[in-house]
Amino acid sequence: MSLFRTILFVAALAGIGAGLVGSAIHLFTTVPLILAAETFEGAGEAPALATTDAHEHAPGTAAHSHDEEEWGPADGLERNGLTIVFTVLTGFGFALLLVAASEVMGGLKGWHQGLLWGLAGFAAFTLAPGLGLPPELPAMPAADLAARQAWWIATVAATAGGLALIAFGRSPLLAALGVALIVAPHVIGAPQPESHESPIPEALHHSFVVASVGASFVFWVLLGGLAGWLRPRFAAPSA
Repeated sequence: MSLFRTILFVAALAGIGAGLVGSAIHLFTTVPLILAAETFEGAGEAPALATTDAHEHAPGTAAHSHDEEEWGPADGLERNGLTIVFTVLTGFGFALLLVAASEVMGGLKGWHQGLLWGLAGFAAFTLAPGLGLPPELPAMPAADLAARQAWWIATVAATAGGLALIAFGRSPLLAALGVALIVAPHVIGAPQPESHESPIPEALHHSFVVASVGASFVFWVLLGGLAGWLRPRFAAPSA
């Protein structure tokens, strides 16, 4: 139970800290680029015709309109607030994975060791999947969602497993197997759309990719460093 509390408290504090910093970085870097890209959505599409409501409804069906937009957070405080909340929750989830995995290998001994785990998390969850599926802006073409999710999950798992074999395998054969695991998803290739034509300017997309990867790098480094710094302080009393 003591170990469970240690994992939970360290993950909560590290996740909240990294999530708050990460959300601030996103608000000032990626969010403006997303808002700029949203102005290109629907470019070239014909306006909705007035005949969209010209049909009969089944008896007992409430009157409704088919041109109503789906709900979305309002720009400004509501949208920024949700960005902060979800980034913090994401930070807590990733922190749980990082701290729990590190405990299996003996636990984090300090911030420098946590930093290495954070870099491994960045490589597994951002760098490796981003090589095949770079961050996308609204209005950009994309392959089937289920196929992209399956490839992303497989790439993350293969990269994490490969890094673990290289770091803890203590055998040239296991290290070679780790390298093969890391490379395998990219040999198979990520699902791609039928066409890459997009109304989004290339410079805007490039800026978004750089900003997203940079924000993720800071997030993971801070997450690992905080977890490594906090873990001995929570584990010391029980020891």
